[in-house]
Amino acid sequence: MATSKGTNNYNRQQWESAEFPIACQTCLGDNPYIRMTKEKYGKECKICLRPFTVFRWCPGAKMRFKKTEICQTCSHLKNVCQTCLLDLEYGLPIQIRDMALKIKDDIPRSDVNKEYYIQNMASKLQSNAVEDNIDDVSGSKGEDSDLLMKLARTTPYYKRNRPHICSFWVKGKCRRGEECPYRHEKPTDPDDPLSDQNIKDRYYGVNDPVAAKLMKRASAMPKLEPPEDKSITTLYIGNVPVFITDDDLRDHFYQYGEIRSIACIPRQQCAFIEFIKRADAEVAADKTFNTLILGGRRLNIKWGHTQGRRHTDDIASMHQDGETVVKQSKNLPLSLPPLPKDLQNDFFNLQSESIPTIPPTLSAPPILPGFSAPVPQYLNHRYNNFSDFQN
Repeated sequence: MATSKGTNNYNRQQWESAEFPIACQTCLGDNPYIRMTKEKYGKECKICLRPFTVFRWCPGAKMRFKKTEICQTCSHLKNVCQTCLLDLEYGLPIQIRDMALKIKDDIPRSDVNKEYYIQNMASKLQSNAVEDNIDDVSGSKGEDSDLLMKLARTTPYYKRNRPHICSFWVKGKCRRGEECPYRHEKPTDPDDPLSDQNIKDRYYGVNDPVAAKLMKRASAMPKLEPPEDKSITTLYIGNVPVFITDDDLRDHFYQYGEIRSIACIPRQQCAFIEFIKRADAEVAADKTFNTLILGGRRLNIKWGHTQGRRHTDDIASMHQDGETVVKQSKNLPLSLPPLPKDLQNDFFNLQSESIPTIPPTLSAPPILPGFSAPVPQYLNHRYNNFSDFQN
């Protein structure tokens, strides 16, 4: 009995105890006052098979309950969430992250080697001396890959916490009604590969259907084509946060080339960056399109126009053979035909013989001496005689 008790105590030293889970913002939900249940040594880790502390909570109203699936040691080794097993920094599957950053996975697969490896890493985690070793296992991230920046999520995706579809409702046999905790919706695609996911494949980055779906989305993303006008060296930056200043944009875009001017418009949440050389503007547009994230927002990069040509897009004046030709606007009707040459200086056709002459105005007859002019009737009530009227 003494030997059995000692062996039991030794094995329990390798069990994991924690006070709070390692979870991403999506799994935690939007409720800041979340309540959790904690079960010490509730289940075994689905990767290393060691007992660990299980946390369970509801991320929000009409959401399904979430719980931790792997231990914190396995979560530290891959820098993933204990619940969804997605990368904590980018919110992407491990398969995409390791492929983009060229990370080599050296975690053993056999049970004996994996148990020995996890025990060593757990002891180093407790002594806070595991940073260098985790870099050796996970790889150093260094500069962010363009693929990761294009696919990374900048905001939580709470739709992932919705309940599963009720299989009884699909068959027409669910009798719970509104009390059913599952969704009463028809599945969009019964043969969807996302419905068949393996947690070990997700952790080791092998045959992950979510990663395959994201890779197809990345290959179908549009590209920003440069304009044909070689004089355009201005980039339009949209969805700019209000607290981003000109200096912040200059610090980021100066690496692509020399900047002529930067104009920030906080009310419209946009900015215009004009480069001196066209080649520098093309490099900046190619490097930052769908990849630039500043202040927690993904910025929209488009080609703009220079200040000198911005007001000439609607009305462009061009001199041809000494005459000024005005470009017609798209929102206005077609212009009238020009006047004949004989009427260009006679807009009202006054010189034409067809218009009758206007007779001269008639003047009032002269007043003979000795006669007085009659006083109007409307003045009789105000003046007594004509002398008063004259005075």
